[in-house]
Amino acid sequence: MKQKATVYGYARVSTQKQKLDRQITNIREFYADAEIITEKYTGTKMSRPEWNKLYKKLKPGDTVIFDEVSRMSRNADEGFTVYQELYNRGVKLIFLKERHIDTDIYRQSAEASIPITGNEIADIYIDATERVLMILAKKQIKIAFEQAQAEVDHLHKRISEGMRASNAPEKISEYRTGRKTTTKKSTAAKEIIKKYNKDFNDEHGLNDIATMKLITGELGTIARNSYYKYKRELADEIINGAEIDEV
Repeated sequence: MKQKATVYGYARVSTQKQKLDRQITNIREFYADAEIITEKYTGTKMSRPEWNKLYKKLKPGDTVIFDEVSRMSRNADEGFTVYQELYNRGVKLIFLKERHIDTDIYRQSAEASIPITGNEIADIYIDATERVLMILAKKQIKIAFEQAQAEVDHLHKRISEGMRASNAPEKISEYRTGRKTTTKKSTAAKEIIKKYNKDFNDEHGLNDIATMKLITGELGTIARNSYYKYKRELADEIINGAEIDEV
């Protein structure tokens, strides 16, 4: 009896600071019943036991959904190796942020290009077509990794420059020593900063004074040092949350 195909969602982050919520939410929005596989590891422990288990049990007809290509592997070369292997095994791969790299795109192109002649020349043509398509897939995977890294670098630069331009205090002891207290007020204040401050959002573009006034009006008085501590923590959270492995 043929086994029923399974849809999996795979979410991965590189450090313990990063959160999986966004990836899982995106996968669930696309396929609510996907079986979610999650993985967290640090730079000192590069093994991915959950992925390895999933990789071994995937069968023809199964689907794996990723939020983006960079979640599939640690770099572009490794990503292409995984992609090609699973493509050849008949596994369907979906990348929500790069749908042009989905395996179905290349599989459909291959099928549309194959002449139904049933001879040796057709076999050679099929092999050549698939080789070309895999070369294109490899190039697109590399581009996707480069773009993801460029977005992270841009975000890091923008927030760092914004903090310097706003004359934020050079040192905030609690932040610098790694002690971070999460309260309802700090969480709410960060949401306001993220939504309205110009260093995080172009739509509203409030400067720090206007942002502090907005927080004060909604949450009560906030000390200047507390404001910048929240802002630094938020910048750190966003950068870590967007981080990808080096290509």
